[in-house]
Amino acid sequence: MSKIHEALEKAERERKKGLKEEPSSNLLVEKETAEKSEIGFEPAGGERNLMDPKLISLFQLGSRGAEQFRKLRTHLLRFKLHEAPRTILITSATSGEGKSFVAANLAISFSHEIHTHALLVDCDLRNPTLSQWFGMKSGKGLSNYLAGEGDSSELFAKTPVEKLSLLCSGSIQDNPTELIGSRKMESLIRELKSRYHDQYVIIDTTPLLATSEPEVLAKLVDGIIIVVRAGLTSRETVKQAIANLDKGKIIGFVLNDIEFRSHGQSLRYFGSNGFYYKYGYGKSKPETPRGLRGTISRWVRKSEA
Repeated sequence: MSKIHEALEKAERERKKGLKEEPSSNLLVEKETAEKSEIGFEPAGGERNLMDPKLISLFQLGSRGAEQFRKLRTHLLRFKLHEAPRTILITSATSGEGKSFVAANLAISFSHEIHTHALLVDCDLRNPTLSQWFGMKSGKGLSNYLAGEGDSSELFAKTPVEKLSLLCSGSIQDNPTELIGSRKMESLIRELKSRYHDQYVIIDTTPLLATSEPEVLAKLVDGIIIVVRAGLTSRETVKQAIANLDKGKIIGFVLNDIEFRSHGQSLRYFGSNGFYYKYGYGKSKPETPRGLRGTISRWVRKSEA
């Protein structure tokens, strides 16, 4: 039995144990949201109180944005019927378009579905943020494991969200591209893909035009979603970003941060402005849409060959 297999078994035991211990009052029941405020409700527990309000699939279940994530989840679950992608890469052409926002909220949406569990993987080894979003300490994670500095048993952490686990990125390393492109990473993705029939793996990675990691990961996953921020990313930029990807794996595009002020704007897909291709280490501007209501437009459409 491989160490990854043992780590996944441990995570599964903790997951089942958590389900038994979780009080019914903390369950996320969507039918109750109609009687709640716009923010929804504050989940109980110390860790949950530290979670980022941008997790609208948790805190604003009745919002338009949360509904779009449910639509996206439904599309993925029904994708080509029996060929639903279970390892999904979330990326964007440039930084600041909301890929982490989409990855985190989509993972939460999958965890809410009755028959599925979700694993959120932070493959952004340059500027990791997901552990902070969930009010968790990063500690050792993916980068440490790939560099031979950590044990696989330390990889998977249970989040405050029921049925959602997180694989943190770990400490920042000097060679993120080499680590993501290693055989160890390939073996990990293969193990995650085959381990559970009811688990969907959502992978957040770096921007396409600024880094090499997304192209490496794209060869290992079942499907790819490209996040495009309205008014900032041109069609030409998107075309350039996906030029080297397998078009057959691109599930579609999520148009983020759009405001529906008119029917004409609701039909608009991309802005006309260019964007600065830069992605560095450490802290950057948060990938937050200008408003959390109605931020996801017609969530996905099949890419053109």
